[in-house]
Amino acid sequence: MIDKLKQHITNRLGKSPENLDLVLPHFEESITKRGEIILRMGEVCKYVYFIVEGCIQVYVIDKNGNESTREFYLENQWVTDIFGFQNQTPSSEFIKSVEPCKLLRIYHDKFQFLSQEVPQFAAIYKQILEVSYNNTIYRVNTLTAMDALERMKWLIDNKPKIMSRLSSKLIASYLGISPETMTRLKGKL
Repeated sequence: MIDKLKQHITNRLGKSPENLDLVLPHFEESITKRGEIILRMGEVCKYVYFIVEGCIQVYVIDKNGNESTREFYLENQWVTDIFGFQNQTPSSEFIKSVEPCKLLRIYHDKFQFLSQEVPQFAAIYKQILEVSYNNTIYRVNTLTAMDALERMKWLIDNKPKIMSRLSSKLIASYLGISPETMTRLKGKL
């Protein structure tokens, strides 16, 4: 599994970076089952995860018990509760494996140490933050302005893997529509 992370970092930085052999031993393997929650709301997020295989959902639960998905993360992506991880404060969201997953994770203290001591690793961290910020802003500014059918079309065009891998209930949660609306609109596509 570590070879996937090595290749990912090399691809991100454009070449095999110096000190990569110092970084990789700090990651540990983690295997999760479908439906396994790896972070609960209220827990302090201790890890950043690199997804080797599988799909992770980041979501919140509203006062009525409904899930609202912030994002789905697939292979070769990073996932954590960025605010909670960075500040070591209780999380306001859940992180769950929606498929069996093979993950590489790095503990907070090791992550912080590497970010300070290895400039190439700090560059990866900066990219993780930028991608997360850009995805959040795009979602708020774009998807919220679309009606339900436009959101479904956007998802098909921009994230086809999600459409083919996940249940209608999960997709509806991501799009901010009810599962019933999702089923009704499928016929119009």
